[in-house]
Amino acid sequence: SFPCLLAAAATWNAPLVERLGQALAAEFRAKGANVLFGPSVNVVRVARGGRNAEFLAGEEPHLGAALTKAYVAGVQSGGVLATVKHFALNSQETNRETVSMNVDLRTLWEVYYVSFQAAVEAGVASVMCSYNSVNGTRACGNEEMLVRDLKGKMAFRGWVISDWWAADGFSARSGLDQEMPGSPCF
Repeated sequence: SFPCLLAAAATWNAPLVERLGQALAAEFRAKGANVLFGPSVNVVRVARGGRNAEFLAGEEPHLGAALTKAYVAGVQSGGVLATVKHFALNSQETNRETVSMNVDLRTLWEVYYVSFQAAVEAGVASVMCSYNSVNGTRACGNEEMLVRDLKGKMAFRGWVISDWWAADGFSARSGLDQEMPGSPCF
C-alpha cells in the first residue's frame, strides 16, 4: 500500500514523491482509469482536521510546492491526469460546508496558493474546488478565486471540477467547468 501524502511530505524528498506519483499512475492505468483526484495540497491549520493526512503540503507551503510539482510530474508522466485539490483553504472538516475562511490577498498568495501555483506550473490537468466558503463566497462559485486568481493570474488552462455536493449552483462565469453529483442543481 502507498503512504498517505503527509507521510510522503515528511520525507522532504521530491524525487521519491515523483516516483510515488509514477507508481500511482501505473496502478491507475492498469485499472483503466485516466484521472487521479490528487494531490491534496492544503496547508494544515487545524490540528484535529480529519483529512490532514491527505495533505502533501503539511504545515509548510513551500515544501508542499516542491513536492506538488514532483507528484504532478510523476502522475502525468504515466499518462494519468492529476487533479490538485481542494482549492482553496480547505483546512477543517467541522462545518466544512458552512464555514467561511476569511483571509487577505497577501496571505492567500504567500501561504495558501503556493502549492496550487506549483501544480499549475507543473501542468496539472484539473483543479478541484472545495466545500468551504472563502471570504463569504462558496469556493466552487468564487469568481475571484477561480477566474481572477486561478485562471487569470496563475494562468491555469485545465478544467475546474467541484467536489461532490460542493457546488451551490453551476456557473461557468464563476469559473466552475464540471460539477460532480450531489449538488442541488445536478
